[in-house]
Amino acid sequence: MKVTVSPGRLSGRVAVPASKSHTIRALVIAALADGVSRIEAPLDSADTRACMSVLRGLGVRIAETRDGAGGLTELSVIGRGGSFSRPEGALDCENSGTTFFIMLSIAALADFPVLLTGDAQLRQRSAGPLLGALEELGVKVERGGNDDCAPVTVTGPLRGGKATVVCPTSQYLTSLLLAAPAVPIDSQFTVPVLNERPYVEMTLGWLESQGVTCRREGWSEFHVTGGRHYRPFERRIPGDFSAGTFFLAAAAVTGSTLDLDGLDMSDSQGDKEVVSIFERLGCRVSTDEGGVRISGGTLSGGTLDLNSIPDALPALAVVGTACAGPLRLTNVPQAREKETDRIAVMARELTALGAQVEELPDGLVVYPSSLSGGQVSSHGDHRIAMALAVAALRADSPVTISDAEAVGITYPGFFDALRDCGAVVKLS
Repeated sequence: MKVTVSPGRLSGRVAVPASKSHTIRALVIAALADGVSRIEAPLDSADTRACMSVLRGLGVRIAETRDGAGGLTELSVIGRGGSFSRPEGALDCENSGTTFFIMLSIAALADFPVLLTGDAQLRQRSAGPLLGALEELGVKVERGGNDDCAPVTVTGPLRGGKATVVCPTSQYLTSLLLAAPAVPIDSQFTVPVLNERPYVEMTLGWLESQGVTCRREGWSEFHVTGGRHYRPFERRIPGDFSAGTFFLAAAAVTGSTLDLDGLDMSDSQGDKEVVSIFERLGCRVSTDEGGVRISGGTLSGGTLDLNSIPDALPALAVVGTACAGPLRLTNVPQAREKETDRIAVMARELTALGAQVEELPDGLVVYPSSLSGGQVSSHGDHRIAMALAVAALRADSPVTISDAEAVGITYPGFFDALRDCGAVVKLS
């Protein structure tokens, strides 16, 4: 699908979709619990459906409640208490790296082989350090892909003990932490490198809510008590700051005022840091229990360390074109290992629109630039598609984005929300 977005200012309110990270953690913990859990206001997206499909393949029953307009309002999950059914075939994680990495450890709790695969993009995302840690913990791993990528077959049962895992993505550690309470003995994970620490903090928060003891020594060693049983729960999923970042960016680059509903500044999501970033760059920002209001202003440049919030790189790269001075986005090498190499792709596509961009090994330098209209590609990456739509708002003529349907991975209603705020959006 191609989408053409015309330049223009925005106004109004945006109902930010639910957090993907919280939704998938909730689904996995509910599946491991012994009883019925209710997840209120979950994210309704391709990534959520991929996670549910994999869990259903392991025998987990999940019921969906929808409102009159078809919106997903609740998921009711009947947990298996850690005892899964043998799947009939491969379990397809589709484009969801979060599902793939987390389910490698969760599926390894079973004593039978489980084959996990995914789409073409996912089959290029290495799970090497995680697979090595699982082997240390007694899991048999059969690698069917290249460079430790999907498809991968794991055969448990996973046992506790000691393992070392280098984490260029926090999802490796989250995977182990979520599985570790369900094994008979305690586990100790040594982590020489850990990017994206706030996502691990989110996982630890979920474990704490379940009464699971996890003791850490700095960010390099984690001790998890085994032999625990997850409990059923009821929990409402907050709005997703990663998704909201694109509307924060849209207001910033167009000098618009927007209200973003559903963003809770007290939540554990690391990407809430973007709110203070936009304020430091020159936007007027206010927050309350209902969400965030942002008004664009004169934007300064500077240097931003994005190690903890790599998903913000595409949107902030666009913001850099509207700053008065260069904007350096640094310390985020893991952005090259997402659905695409987001550093290279954003440099390429913004350059195609006339921006001056310098590619660094671990980030980007974006210089003040006027943007022209034209043709760009999302490369099948949802965050690239949304970032390019934001760029179109400050271009001198319309921008057409190919493979724009990728937004459905985490934000199916993105273009509708953009249109509701006054943008001219045409699908073809």
